[in-house]
Amino acid sequence: MVEFLYGFVKKMNTIKSYKNQNIREYFIVLILACILYFISCAPGILWQDSGMIQYRIWHNDIQGKLGLALAHPLFYTIGIIFKSIPGGDVAFKVNLLTAITAGFAVANIYLLMKLWIGSIPIAIITAVSLALSHTFWRHASICETYDLYIALFLAELIFLLLFCQHSKVKYLYYLAFFNGLAVANHMLGCLPLACYGICMLYLIGKRQLKISQFINMLIIWVLAASPYEYLIIKDWIVNGDLAGTLKSAAFGDGYQKDVLNATLSLKIVKENIIFFFMNFPTPNVILAICGIYSLRKIAPARKFANIIFALTALFLLFAFRYTVADRYAFFIPFYTMTAIFIGLGSKFVIDKYNCPKLIVWIILLAMLPVIAYRIGPTQAKKYYKSLGTKRVIPYRDDYIYFLQPWRTGYDGCERFGIEALNEVEDNAIIYADNTTVYAILYAQEIKGIKPDVRIISKYNSSQGQNNIEAWPDADLLQEKNIYVVTAKKGYCPDILLNNFNFVPSGVLNRAMPK
Repeated sequence: MVEFLYGFVKKMNTIKSYKNQNIREYFIVLILACILYFISCAPGILWQDSGMIQYRIWHNDIQGKLGLALAHPLFYTIGIIFKSIPGGDVAFKVNLLTAITAGFAVANIYLLMKLWIGSIPIAIITAVSLALSHTFWRHASICETYDLYIALFLAELIFLLLFCQHSKVKYLYYLAFFNGLAVANHMLGCLPLACYGICMLYLIGKRQLKISQFINMLIIWVLAASPYEYLIIKDWIVNGDLAGTLKSAAFGDGYQKDVLNATLSLKIVKENIIFFFMNFPTPNVILAICGIYSLRKIAPARKFANIIFALTALFLLFAFRYTVADRYAFFIPFYTMTAIFIGLGSKFVIDKYNCPKLIVWIILLAMLPVIAYRIGPTQAKKYYKSLGTKRVIPYRDDYIYFLQPWRTGYDGCERFGIEALNEVEDNAIIYADNTTVYAILYAQEIKGIKPDVRIISKYNSSQGQNNIEAWPDADLLQEKNIYVVTAKKGYCPDILLNNFNFVPSGVLNRAMPK
């Protein structure tokens, strides 16, 4: 079998090059990646932040209420367009948007390596390494903003590579355009922006870039980033507080401490190491070291190698000391760079030992994560009584939910929301936490179940959300039909915990006066 695969790969690698070859390969990879992510895509409403995104798009809410840094206007604008496509469930259509953006990211990393190395097998190894990395795949199966950012970031690298190869300024204009879009989608785009800015100043100093050309780049960048700039200007005009607006644009509301954190605990270090190896459960990860070693030799220009090194270090440093609960998602750009280094390392090892047949083995080993994710939950249940989660959520097996990246056929969130509303009386009150509130809101507003039930949550994250900051004063304590999702501190207001006992009632807990 290996001999057959080797012969097939060798034949592919010797196909006569012609003008449209890269375009055809690009769309083949795009289609294959989209098929994978369509299959793994969640069919409906989701928990936590993904549910919030779906809910915001349902309400055409581009800005949200979590601060400008968490607005992600480009993604929400595209999401609203997708939502408007006739037919189908709105939540599923938004999930498909992420699957498609992830497909473009995989196709972009393939094209980057093909243009750089000129080898189809090396490009395949790199693309598969990213496509099957756990966190990237997981976010391709649900509604999130990160994979769109990766698609735009890889487009930036493609045009940076082309500039280094051909020294044509037009490629820098494309670089500015895609980075502007990336910042309009996610503030992670500011990290590469800093590297590009330093590089452009260097080129100006070396007379390889004119001031007028640099100004053109700035204009293109400003136009591309305009969805985010519009929100910033609007917020400044409405609130009249420039300092507050800039703080919100940089950190969001209440995340400044996490973004600027400069301390590490042993617990965070251990978790970050686990995150990394969970994304690359394959011997191929060792090749990344070879890729780092060989980067300067393979890079088309020293400045390109420097930017790749700098970006890798910045992405790792930012995510490694970040302290938000879902910080594992912020490692996706670093995992993207790791996939690139795995591709470079593959070339280095194959060339060094003059053994092209290694390509087949490396490609096969790149598929190992699928097996690891399939058996991971079963093995984890045997050896770990808990994954560290603080509670059990109905219709969610934490081992499968957190260890398997695909969401094929998963409707537990929707079942929870529908059942929660159907089991309470008319005009009842449900207090829900951030993880579960969107499932109930979705069942009520989109499915039309029990519109008279009052849903309360302190997580005021959407302009359209029917909630309040905290439980009101003692007035509502006189109500008879009060329910909470989780009767624990951190998930339920103290005023309820202090005045009621709670008894299980289906997927909810009913408040009983003490």
